[in-house]
Amino acid sequence: MQSPNFKNIFGRTVVITLITLVFVLSIVIAFLSVNRAMTEAGPEKINVLTGSNNDCVQCHRNASPGIVEQYGISSMAAANVTCQNCHEVEENYPGSVKHEGTFVLKSPTPAMCSKCHTAEVMQFNQSRHGIPAWVAYSGVDELTESQIKLYQSIPEGQFAPDKSRNEIAALEGPEITEFACKTCHEVGQPNPDGSVGKCQKCHLRHEYNREQVRKPETCNACHIGPDHPQWEIYHESPHGIAYSTLGHTWNWTAESGTLGVIDFPAPTCQVCHMSGFGGSTTTHDVGDRLTWYLFAPISERRPAWEDNKIRMQSVCSECHNSTFINDFYEKADAATLAVNDFVMESDQIKSNLKKADLLTAAPFDESFDFEHFELWHHWGRTAKFGAWMQGPDYTQWHGAYEILNALTKLKEIAAEKMESGK
Repeated sequence: MQSPNFKNIFGRTVVITLITLVFVLSIVIAFLSVNRAMTEAGPEKINVLTGSNNDCVQCHRNASPGIVEQYGISSMAAANVTCQNCHEVEENYPGSVKHEGTFVLKSPTPAMCSKCHTAEVMQFNQSRHGIPAWVAYSGVDELTESQIKLYQSIPEGQFAPDKSRNEIAALEGPEITEFACKTCHEVGQPNPDGSVGKCQKCHLRHEYNREQVRKPETCNACHIGPDHPQWEIYHESPHGIAYSTLGHTWNWTAESGTLGVIDFPAPTCQVCHMSGFGGSTTTHDVGDRLTWYLFAPISERRPAWEDNKIRMQSVCSECHNSTFINDFYEKADAATLAVNDFVMESDQIKSNLKKADLLTAAPFDESFDFEHFELWHHWGRTAKFGAWMQGPDYTQWHGAYEILNALTKLKEIAAEKMESGK
């Protein structure tokens, strides 16, 4: 039989052990919490402009301190690129304004960026994000002769013989489009100095953060909504699910041109269309790896589609085998052609009404115009984007189903017009 003294000692030992265990666990939990917070916050950002005697920095610390803070922690500031390098120009430079004894551009143009980023600007100038984006909204009436030549040298410019003009924007007027269509399409707006585009539409100006430009949320600024819902499609795709659930573990700050599946186990918009990945080099031409003009009413092959296909498939092959890739392309091509057939059927209905003089010449002044436009501009494009980006709900319910619904309405309107003669 154990003595009372032994029981007391044993009891105290158990209590002390439990207290010690709780204490140790508390330390471990606290350490993990701090470590997790530090991991989520990322490395500490150092403002290299602290203590700077640069005239712009000293003045703007008071006038716009947020901008100084953003630029101070940027890679540009770390590389000793000054405010003057990007903003300061000669007195007679197109678009310049007098400012504090010198002349500056309020917003630097690609002409300024090209001093360091020559290849990127050249690639951008050949892209859908370049002048074709602006022409689709504004037309070519205000372009210079050299800008028209630039437009026509780009694949999208060759594709648009009618020199696109957004009739919806014209009807809505500048008061609306200033905050609507123009906001996205000005990514390709011509500048007074002859350059084209606004780099800051994608690059968060002053901070120039790699992680920011590599994340799909950046593309979400424009690629969203019924006419080009790439953001929504991406999120329901296997690639988007991987990003949504595991993206916080990916290597967003990896050196450019070195990206691989270790850094990005699944692609973002940028990995597929722009990043140096697999056998494809980095590019600012977002159409460089595409085989179709998917944005068009009736999609056609791009001029260099076979070369583009090789570049895109070299990205795909980092994760998928050739059998999977070739099978996918064959089926997505077939889906694109099927949507083309639907659109051509709607065009035939419109053509028959025009021949019978049963449509007005003015754009968008009757329901038929809106139904016909939405069939290709909303539902047709969505179905094609959904197929190529693996978003089944958008291919079906926001795409093919809506196409069939619109076709039915067009046929009903046409039948009524033919019967009434009005």
